[in-house]
Amino acid sequence: MRPWKGLILAISLTVTDVEAGYGVVGVLHGVSLTVGDGETVALLGANGNGKSTLLKCVAGLLRPSAGEIWLDVDGEKIDLTTKRVEEIVDLGVAMVPEGRRLFPDLNVEENLLLGAFRPAARSRIKEMLAVCFDTFPALASRRRQLAGSMSGGEQQMLALARALMSCPKLLIVDEPSVGLSPQMVSRTIAKIKELKERHGLSVLMAEQNFNQAVKIADRGSIIVHGCIEFEAASAEALKESELVKRFYLGA
Repeated sequence: MRPWKGLILAISLTVTDVEAGYGVVGVLHGVSLTVGDGETVALLGANGNGKSTLLKCVAGLLRPSAGEIWLDVDGEKIDLTTKRVEEIVDLGVAMVPEGRRLFPDLNVEENLLLGAFRPAARSRIKEMLAVCFDTFPALASRRRQLAGSMSGGEQQMLALARALMSCPKLLIVDEPSVGLSPQMVSRTIAKIKELKERHGLSVLMAEQNFNQAVKIADRGSIIVHGCIEFEAASAEALKESELVKRFYLGA
């Protein structure tokens, strides 16, 4: 299926030699990564190795101290390190943060409407609500339910739907498996794949659950102590990596 009619047709991301941290504490050390148009790229690593920090840099939530982050939007190269968060959202980038970060005292529909902040999405609110409720049928029957009263799995679905409301072309997903049962993790990963395929998205997903991430990743990288230690050209190459065998498969 083609992406949202009249909006972005192609988008890709290039991260080059990025360094970033918090105060005097360095977290990322020369990280480079690419996400091609229509690709799902998994960023694998244990907690505390810099996955979320890199995603925050891409989304504009954290300024890197060095390096470059370029977004190619329909052939136009844009330096994301010079853009504010809202400007990056308006370029077609949506982030699903770790822990969902919903508004617990607002209901499902109100949370979804807040996702349509992007100017290009405001005129499509009715259309996008229909898309979200079609993609996540459970949300349609709970549109008046407070987000804070939902289960962790339901909240994760709502967080994905809220990101979808902005009509994105690049979806950034941070640790979608955190706090979920194995069954809900599988359902969430499957939904990310469905969103990518139905709407022509590019996906950058940070995840520590290798077995789930590899189900939908076209390729991926392993980050250790803020450095990319291995970059695989395919999901199969990821499975064969000695790092994966050591840290994820118990070899």
